[in-house]
Order: sequence, then structure tokens, then C-alpha cells
Amino acid sequence: MRKYKGYLLDLDGTVYKGGKPFPEAVEFVQTLNKLSIPYLFVTNNSTTSPGNVAARLTKLGIPCENSQVLTSSLAAASYIKERSVKQSAYIIGEEGLKEILEKHDIREEEEEPGFVVVGLDRSLTYKKLEKACLAIRAGAHFLSTNQDAVLPTEQGLSPGNGAISAAITTATGKNPVFIGKPESIMIEQAQKKINLEKEEIVLIGDNYDTDILAGIRAGVDTIHVNTGVTTTKEVSDKEIQPTYKISSLSEWLL
Repeated sequence: MRKYKGYLLDLDGTVYKGGKPFPEAVEFVQTLNKLSIPYLFVTNNSTTSPGNVAARLTKLGIPCENSQVLTSSLAAASYIKERSVKQSAYIIGEEGLKEILEKHDIREEEEEPGFVVVGLDRSLTYKKLEKACLAIRAGAHFLSTNQDAVLPTEQGLSPGNGAISAAITTATGKNPVFIGKPESIMIEQAQKKINLEKEEIVLIGDNYDTDILAGIRAGVDTIHVNTGVTTTKEVSDKEIQPTYKISSLSEWLL
């Protein structure tokens, strides 16, 4: 096992499952904190703010400051700010996304926005889809916070943001720039935020098709934990393997 200078961690399925934390994950992050090893939580969730994520983790006994959370909303805002095109957006999404874009001085605009930004919206209407499609056809850049097709809920698998984005793609013929995992954009931003070289950090996650693939695409080492979506057996059948495979974070020695 290599010694890394920094760690990027997924949340659901890696640090906790639903509202219940994994004890070994709590201990792992507590040890990182005690040893002053930098770490950052990287999540595709666009519906909540870094502050809310940090508060939730703190309640679970996991040391976390707002600055140690990178959401797909925050990554989308950073992506827009790096561009010289019009800094305005028509937004499909919930308050977490709108709050982040507003804080980055990206104004919400329905008429001739520079971007259409799509995140999970559980109050989605036909009118919202129509406005998004018309703006994209008029030349707005199409961004989507993530391509997760489904969202695990107590009732089962509900439509995720990828399904919303797919509807807009079908109507416009335009594919979005996806910000969240498994695309490399958010991991590259995380690397800059943690201020370390790629070879000095490692990404830990449970879902091969989002977490591990994001790390592979971004060129950083990966650790798959067998505590969530993708089993170790399923990972073993993948063409490109993670750098490491472990049952839980109790196996990783710092």
C-alpha cells in the first residue's frame, strides 16, 4: 500500500449508507484529521450545499469543514467562472444548485442565458424543460451536474438527473458537458483544491462506474471499497482495474 499525501472520498456507499455511517470510515477520516493529512469529500449531489454536507458529516462524528466538500454544483459554478462566455444561467435544479451559482455571481436568467445548468429537480415541470430546450437551441451552453440515471430512494430507484438531461438531449439533439463523476472535470478541480499533484492523491469510492472511473479518467490512483454499489466480484470483471480493492476502510493503513 502506497502512502498518499491526500485523499478524495466519495460519500454515499463509502462513508455512510443512507443515514448510517460506516464505523470504519468514521475512524479512517478521524485518523486523517489527527495526522493532518488533507482530505476532500467529492459528491455528485447537486441538491445541497457544502455547508449542509459538512454539518451532516460532523453530526456523524466525521470531522469536516465547508472547504472540505466539493459538490457537483460547486464544480459547475467553477467551470462556468473559468469561461469567458456570458455568466448567466437558466437553472433546472434545487436550492443547493441555485445557492451555489448565486454565490459565484452567476445570475439566474430565463431569456438568453449563457448556460443551461441542469441538476436533480424533484419539482420538474414541462415548462422548465421547455425553457431549457429553447435556450439551448438559441445557443446557450448545456451543462449537467451528473449523469446518474436513477436515484436510490426508500420506494426504489427513482429518475435521476441523467434522466432529466437525457430528455433535454432528445429534444435538442445537444449533449451536455457533464461535470460530476465519472467525468474527470470534478476530480481535476478537487486536485487543485487539495493543492497536491495527481500522483500524490488517491480517490476512494464504492461505485466503479462513477467514482473509480472518474479517478481513472483523471489519472489518479483509486481505491475501491466493497461497501456500496459495486461488489468486489463485479469490479474484478472490469477491463480497467482500480489501483486497490479492499473490503472496507479498516484495511487501509495510514
